[in-house]
Amino acid sequence: MGIIRRQSIIGTIFTYLGVILGFITTAVLFPRYLSTSQIGLLGLLLSYAMIFAQIASLGFISATTRFFTYFRDREKHHHGFVFLLMTVTAVGFLLSLVIYFAARGFLIESSSQKSALFVDYMDYIIPLTFFTAFFNALDHYYKVLYNAVIGIVLKEFVQRLFILVVTVLFIYALVSFHSFVGLYVICFALPAVIIFFFLLKAGEIHLKPDIKFLNRELISGMAGVSVFGIVAGATGIFTLNIDRIMIDRILGLSATGIYTTTYFFGTLITMPSRSLTKISATVIADAWKNQDMAALHSLLFKSCLNQLIIGLLLLVGIWGNIDNIYRILPEEFMAGKWVILLVGAGFLTDMAIGVSHVIVSNSRLYKYATYYLVLMVVLVICFNLLFIPLLGITGAALSFLLTKVIVNIAIMYFVKRRFGMMPYTYRSLLVILFGGVAFLAGWILPFMSNLYMDLVIRSSVITIVFLALIVLFRISEDINERVAYYLKRFLGINIRL
Repeated sequence: MGIIRRQSIIGTIFTYLGVILGFITTAVLFPRYLSTSQIGLLGLLLSYAMIFAQIASLGFISATTRFFTYFRDREKHHHGFVFLLMTVTAVGFLLSLVIYFAARGFLIESSSQKSALFVDYMDYIIPLTFFTAFFNALDHYYKVLYNAVIGIVLKEFVQRLFILVVTVLFIYALVSFHSFVGLYVICFALPAVIIFFFLLKAGEIHLKPDIKFLNRELISGMAGVSVFGIVAGATGIFTLNIDRIMIDRILGLSATGIYTTTYFFGTLITMPSRSLTKISATVIADAWKNQDMAALHSLLFKSCLNQLIIGLLLLVGIWGNIDNIYRILPEEFMAGKWVILLVGAGFLTDMAIGVSHVIVSNSRLYKYATYYLVLMVVLVICFNLLFIPLLGITGAALSFLLTKVIVNIAIMYFVKRRFGMMPYTYRSLLVILFGGVAFLAGWILPFMSNLYMDLVIRSSVITIVFLALIVLFRISEDINERVAYYLKRFLGINIRL
């Protein structure tokens, strides 16, 4: 837990520094200086690239998390594991290229009317896929070396910093939109290049294979996990990106741009879980190897409770400031108002189940994690086909929420039934109640004409009321411990909470 807590704190700090940069770019600059179609183009390129990058991984990322513990031996260069990782990713990228060019004609034909701009730039999917796939592979390798912070800093902070710089260049007409898109792609290439050189400098890049170490049992196990891993990874990413693709198919690129912008606010809910999930996966894999059920149960309980607290605070804070958000966004983005709430609520259900999906995917029953993801894809496609024609982009957000609720309930039922772990207690209900109280506290405040004053005061009231109730009722030992620590360090107040 020491490694998880330390890296989770560092990761969260850089994640939220990245959120600030992302907010400036996505919520402030893009809506003012890019058309909704241009915003939709960027979102659509990334959605396709994410899906193809998962195909390129060939599921080996899952095998990395679960089986690297058997390769771990720095003196023997981890028995050539990097060679396997890079080779599989390269082969997977070639496969993704074959699929892309096979589908290219259909994409051009189907996009020529509603999304003509996408046709002009669709080949940028290729470099985006390449660098995303290799970053994912190297980031997971760094993660199993018990260093998940580097990847978080590069992806969440450095990349967004460069995107902000490139956006400013475009705003001041120093580059054309065509050049801006090219530079935007380069911003996504930088993390992969930098993390490779970090690993090289750390002495962790060795491309010599150790064929003798690969016995039949190990190869069979890794192959089995990879097969289900490619389905799990592809379906997971597919679920997060299919809404943009289907909105583009049904409503066009402009609606995709509005959805992409408002969807960003919903993703803020899940930011704290990104570093925790990446860091905890390796610890969970080791716990399963050692059959340390007590450690697994403790990690599940704490992750569910603390992430519910943080996620609910963020959701209440965002929705409590929804009028302020639309004082920032142009009026044409009003169509995405309910997208913010519904997508945020969907991600809150992810936060509420903590690391349960990581526990399942690293257990001997890892196949069930894939089954649930396949169910998720089926549900989201069916719901999208039903709700997007009826409700537009709000329908896509509703589909996202319903899918998340159904699948996450199913996962928690599985964890309880198969592993005997049930992390929810009366404290979880109190957290939800306190979230409602905090929202009401912010809602009754009078509206202030000054945007920034209203935003700061309203957010502060919501945060203080919510955290005060959490601390006073001793809902989370971890949060009480951190609050006591900060009171002593910064205010000199020594109190036991």
